Amino acid sequence: VPLSILLDEAGVEPGASWLLAEGADSAAMSRSVPLPKAMDDAMIALWQNGERIRPEQGYPMRLFLPGFEGNMNVKWLRRLQVNDGPTMTRDETSKYSDLMPDGKAWLFTFTMGVKSLITSPSHGLKMQGPGLYEISGLAWSGAGKIRRVEVSADGGRTWGEAALTDPVLSKSLTRFRMPWRWNGGPAILKSRAIDETGAVQPTRDELIAQRGERSNYHYHGIQPWSIAATGEVTNVHA
Repeated sequence: VPLSILLDEAGVEPGASWLLAEGADSAAMSRSVPLPKAMDDAMIALWQNGERIRPEQGYPMRLFLPGFEGNMNVKWLRRLQVNDGPTMTRDETSKYSDLMPDGKAWLFTFTMGVKSLITSPSHGLKMQGPGLYEISGLAWSGAGKIRRVEVSADGGRTWGEAALTDPVLSKSLTRFRMPWRWNGGPAILKSRAIDETGAVQPTRDELIAQRGERSNYHYHGIQPWSIAATGEVTNVHA
């Protein structure tokens, strides 16, 4: 059910600018949502894949905000309240905020940054000797469609463009693939995504330079996998 229809039916007073969404879980997960997002593509989800949403997905109803970070999609939704400002709940002040190096905090980082992740080969898997392999993974962006994904097998010194699997939809997971011939030596695999706004997935070092080392949320940096001569695949940053 589009949330805009419910708000229109209920009536929204002039001056309203935010919405409080509260869940019925034991923690009463609560987040403030900008009213323009609520009136845009937000919806109350009742069904998924032809069946009622399951208890672990928030039965009987869940807020769904396409492109916004997952915890904004409040499960077991029990209350919506229209306000003239953000509610500053525990879940958006002490949690899901980013502490900057100067001691200030970023609040209300809603939209998911452009991100990609190689899922095969990845940590925990093992290469079965030199030969031809397919590097594959997922890319997404809260700002719109994925325009391009690039893959590197030499730690980022050189990059090649991967093939995207249709359909490429806005604010949706997009599968990418690239053939790769492994020579049996050590290698570091990386992927980086570019969305339709031109935003490029940042490196880990770029994010640390911007946010410091105490920022734990909203991470969308490049994830490198290390491949040893034995074929074992591990996390470079583990």
